[in-house]
Formats: sequence, structure tokens, C-alpha cells
Amino acid sequence: MSRSSHSEKTERFRALHRQGAPFVIPNPWDIGSARILEGLSFKALATTSSGFALTKGRRDYGVTRDEALGHCRDIAGAVDIPVTADLENGFGARPEDAAETIRLAAQTPLCGGSIEDATGDADGPVFDQSLAIERIAAAAEAARAAPNGFVLTARAEAFLYGRGALDEIITRLNRFADAGADILFAPGLPDMDAVRAVCSGVSKPVNVLIIGKLTQHSVAEFADAGAARLSIGGGLAWSAYGTLADAARILNDGSFGALSANSDGAKTVARFLPE
Repeated sequence: MSRSSHSEKTERFRALHRQGAPFVIPNPWDIGSARILEGLSFKALATTSSGFALTKGRRDYGVTRDEALGHCRDIAGAVDIPVTADLENGFGARPEDAAETIRLAAQTPLCGGSIEDATGDADGPVFDQSLAIERIAAAAEAARAAPNGFVLTARAEAFLYGRGALDEIITRLNRFADAGADILFAPGLPDMDAVRAVCSGVSKPVNVLIIGKLTQHSVAEFADAGAARLSIGGGLAWSAYGTLADAARILNDGSFGALSANSDGAKTVARFLPE
């Protein structure tokens, strides 16, 4: 079967984003998980910074830009569906840093990526709005220059740090849209009312991170709320590693029951891997 061209995948990815018709975009953490998810007929994938850091035995934000881009190249090059990347805050505070990260990401098989407004400083966890907008504008310019296209997601992180009111988040997201972002994302929305407020209050398609209370809702409910994309973040990676830890704990207690509980695991996943 012939593989899609890079530009074709990017356009296919862009077309998936329709308000009120969300698609689920799961987050693989290595090539094996990416191929399994592709084999399960998901339409697109997104990398996870926390999941990738976990494969390195590190905490989130514990990888370099070169490591992250190498990981993105591996994931996006291993599947024939679009892949977008968690590019953290662009690996630097300056607008030039965000732009360079997008420029380099566009040289990989990625179809898109996100830039967040988190600083990495616990005392001031998000950038001031003016600098945050400048960073997205610089990233958007780099995305527009990408020869195969590049779908830019702009992330407003304040809810993850317990900062900012909903109306402030919506204002910032709209400024990101004006600066050239294609997709808007405010991870950590507390409930479906907040999802509705964001989706109805902004001018571009919205990605919703399914964590916390939002896991209680269905895709149909997110569609009614106006979402365009539903991501999982590091949820699958942490679940997989948690299963490993639980099974290993049973082994350490002298029992092999954990192995028999998933004795068909190899058969289940092998069909998604190349011969």
C-alpha cells in the first residue's frame, strides 16, 4: 500500500478539525504504541511530552529539544496517519525559540505541533499575555513557511497551575487565534460548562484534554459542547507503565498470576506490527 505524502497528511489532519464533530487523538509514547493505535483505526496521533519523558526515566519537561524532535521523527515516520507533537513551550522563552522549534519540527514528518505559554518557573508559571502572544505569532509565521504545511496549536496553561479565570483564558486563546494559531487548547478545564464556554467563546477549533471530571463524559457530549478534538495526554502511557508496576509487584511477591491474566497480550498486539 502506498504511503500518503507529507502535505497530503497535513491537509487531511487540518480537515479533521470541525467544531461539534470531535475526533479522539490518542497519545503514543513510542513506535510500538503508535503502530498499535494506527492499527486500531484512529485518524491521527499526538505525542505526549510526559509519556516520552517516562520512556527516558524522567519527569515531564525533562527532555531536550533535540531529543523531543528525534522522538517526533520516529513516531511520525512510523505510521501513515497524521501526527502532531507536544512541543512544550518551544524550549525557550523568546519568540525566536518558539519559531525555531516549529521550523525544526516542520522538517520532520510531523503534520503539526503545539506551543504552550508555560514558563517552567513555579513562581510565575505562565508568560505575560503580551509575550505569550508574540511567541505564538512567531510560531505561526514559521508554521506558514513550512513547505508541507503545519497545523499550529496554541495552548493556554493557566488552569493546570491554578491561575487565571475562565474569561481570561478565553481572551488569551482568542489573542492566540488572532496571532495565527490554527487550533486552541486550554488543558485542565474543570468541567463541561467550562468546555462549552471555551468552545463558544473562541474563533478557532478547540482541543480538549480528557482528564479529571471530563473522563465521565462521552464523545457525543463533547460534540454537543462544540469541541473539535479530544486528546488524552500522557494517560495511556501512565496506564501502561502503571500496569507494568502492578504486575511486577505481584511477581516480586512470588506469584506469576499477573502473567496469566494477560496471556494473550502478545497475540493482541502482534497483528499491528509489520512482519
